[in-house]
Amino acid sequence: MKKEKNETIKVIPLGGVGEVGKNLYVVEVDDDIFVLDAGLMFPEDEMLGIDIVIPDFKYLEENKHKIRGIFLTHGHEDAIGALPYMLMKLNVPVYATKLTIALVKEKLKEVKLKKSIQFVTIHADTVLHFDSVDIRFFRTTHSIPDSVGICIHTSEGNIVYTGDFKFDQELKGPYRSEIGKMANIGDEGVLFLLSDSTEAEHPGLTIRESIVAEEISHAFFEAKGRIIIASFALNLIRIQQILNSACETNRKVAIVGKYLERIYKIAIKLGYLTAEADNLIIPIHDISKYDDHELVILTTGSQGEPFLVLQKMAKNSHKYVNVKKGDTVFLAVSPSPGLELFVAKTVDMLYRAGATVFSSKRNIHVTGHGCQEDLKLMLGLMKPRYFIPVQGEYRSLYTHAKLAQQVGIPKESIIISSNGEVIEYKQEKLTISGRVPSGNILVDGSGVGDVGNIVLRDRRLLSQDGILIVVVTLDRLRKTIAAGPEVISRGFVYVRESEKLISNSVSLVKDIVEHNMSQDSFDWTSIKQDIRDQLSSYLFEKTKRRPMILPIIMEV
Repeated sequence: MKKEKNETIKVIPLGGVGEVGKNLYVVEVDDDIFVLDAGLMFPEDEMLGIDIVIPDFKYLEENKHKIRGIFLTHGHEDAIGALPYMLMKLNVPVYATKLTIALVKEKLKEVKLKKSIQFVTIHADTVLHFDSVDIRFFRTTHSIPDSVGICIHTSEGNIVYTGDFKFDQELKGPYRSEIGKMANIGDEGVLFLLSDSTEAEHPGLTIRESIVAEEISHAFFEAKGRIIIASFALNLIRIQQILNSACETNRKVAIVGKYLERIYKIAIKLGYLTAEADNLIIPIHDISKYDDHELVILTTGSQGEPFLVLQKMAKNSHKYVNVKKGDTVFLAVSPSPGLELFVAKTVDMLYRAGATVFSSKRNIHVTGHGCQEDLKLMLGLMKPRYFIPVQGEYRSLYTHAKLAQQVGIPKESIIISSNGEVIEYKQEKLTISGRVPSGNILVDGSGVGDVGNIVLRDRRLLSQDGILIVVVTLDRLRKTIAAGPEVISRGFVYVRESEKLISNSVSLVKDIVEHNMSQDSFDWTSIKQDIRDQLSSYLFEKTKRRPMILPIIMEV
């Protein structure tokens, strides 16, 4: 039986505020916790060697008895990527649409999670009843079908989380926004609106997908040779447009990469992708059986992966496909922040290899997120009492807040939050009532959270000035050096051209060790520290570099 009156309502972002990706929002109503999305973020440049970044969900672990479920808006990595790691620690049901659940199950296979997970399939008309709230959904438009927004109904008003969205009135079926339902939710009264801010800095409306489809079709007819396309694997609306254009121009599509093959099979099986021509998809190793004008080669991935594959093709080092004169390359992707130089380098390499390159300037790609007029429309439909911009770096949140003021939301009703901040509504008053643990968990290979700031600092030092390993063997009884010292350089100097520097370093280490052993008592720790300090000073004086110095002392 749902409570007639909710005493305390809290909204806590654990990720996705002040950053792109890593979406994880907690709504706490009385004694119940509802988790909205569980996404990952791709590593920044200084996170050397890190594979992915997920939110710190310690607060959820500490309060797992209160969690009523994890509710997912769509199947992209920024919404589901952290879920496998959370489910290792939490035994809670997962609520999502059919396609999103299929993609989550695929991710669980990747991490080899053996435990049984309770999945509950929902759709846009599902209504869920809990002790403290009711939860409803509304369909949104995004670059992947089966995307929904989430509406949590409380006695104090609705709490709405939009997920990723834009408005495109021409789209149908699983891509069509339920604007009428959004308006009804707004008329009921919205207490909090958490809305996507990704493209808040871009004016106007997001370009319609029909314009992109026409541009891709036109470019396919123009191309005389092979077409090579880079796209994101989970941008199913773009992949469908590519398949349609390939059918129109009587081309076969070869997929590069096992990940897209798996996504394609899932989407075809569930009816979210259609291939109008028979045998439209061919194995990549069969492309030699077709003339160039009959081929489309589709390479996908996430973040920078499509560009890495294109670079291999441009350098003639790909196993199956190498770019040649007469090829047309389409970049149907938008580079993520920080990847602009990498993409520019890729384009340059493709031109050098003889290809004609079409980038996003020719409208062969459009964002899946709403621009300023889309965001204003959502704000107008929901008419929230309090607005919390989410999903974006601080400048995007700030711009989104300004847009909210333009449509009549008072400045004091807009909260630009930060990860871990507790926004509490109690007795008709809004307060920031404290903080909970938040931050990044770094995933490196099979290690989750075992790489921290100290390891990253060491990696950064190694990447800047290299490492110097000093090996010396001691005879403790005789107080003599049994072997060494030996100095090994990696990434610091080229030994053959720095023999004098290495020789002097060996002499210095020998003096340090002999001086320490001449004392009445000595220990390895003090010897190691002396080697680090004195050798570091000497090397900086001679080279103006500070390599990591790693003394290794053995005893016979």
